[in-house]
Amino acid sequence: MLDSRHLATFHEVVSAGTFSAAARALGCTQPAITQQMRALERSVGMPLFVRAGRRLRLTEAGEALARHTGLILGQLSAAEQQLGALARLHLGRVRICAFPSANATLVPAVIARLLAEHPGIRIELQEDEPPGSLRRVPRGDCDIALAFSYPGFQVGDAAELVEYPLMEDPVTALLPVGHPAARHSAVRLADLASERWIAGCPRCQANLLYACAEQGFAPDVVFATDDNLAVQNLVSVGAGVALMPALVLGFLRHDKVTARPVEPLTHRKIAAYALREHTHLPSIALVLDVLRDVARAHPGT
Repeated sequence: MLDSRHLATFHEVVSAGTFSAAARALGCTQPAITQQMRALERSVGMPLFVRAGRRLRLTEAGEALARHTGLILGQLSAAEQQLGALARLHLGRVRICAFPSANATLVPAVIARLLAEHPGIRIELQEDEPPGSLRRVPRGDCDIALAFSYPGFQVGDAAELVEYPLMEDPVTALLPVGHPAARHSAVRLADLASERWIAGCPRCQANLLYACAEQGFAPDVVFATDDNLAVQNLVSVGAGVALMPALVLGFLRHDKVTARPVEPLTHRKIAAYALREHTHLPSIALVLDVLRDVARAHPGT
């Protein structure tokens, strides 16, 4: 195994032409240079220099090593600079996989802050609903997954992952403008038992069924779609009512739809997930911290 310190000294000896000149350039003694070159020759297994008067001449092995030494030292220097930049958060890549409403709200706020404060951090974005997003982390497809879960339901198989709670996202009732229940500041879920319902994504539909069962009725689900705009359009024309997380309404609100808090209050938990060993990497730790700050400042928290 070649010692990089010995290679650096060898490079200086080749440039200076003598051990004494290299010692002066490096600010050390000639015996120290001699000792390092002998150690390097032992590693190589053959002589690197022969005497030619007062100067040194490279052997064939020395010439071969000299051809590579500059490149090796240059690559080591570049590696040190890049690692230093990563440690100082001047460089880095973080891959985030999030569900659609997080990609439309939380993630852009995170990216805006990173662009302003750490422009060398590159964010790559993917989209998937849980539990699919969680499975991408152990596979190495992404570094951080944003996922949600409802009361009574597990987020998915997150045994290998560290959970970073971000926020609680209230679930609201969506009613067409003019609906009698919209006259109240909040809507009792049981008062909507006779309504037709429009369900969202599979997890949201499961939460709808669970929440209604807790209030003693089974909802009449006539439409189901994971398109939030389609849900609101269906509500706006009176095709039914729906439950929708407040995070969605933060970026998408139909002008013919009224949103009201639900009683009893229900919410979904939003959290970030990462592998434990990755949370010590500076760029990933930074993004997790910014995610917490952004979520804490969000109006729906």
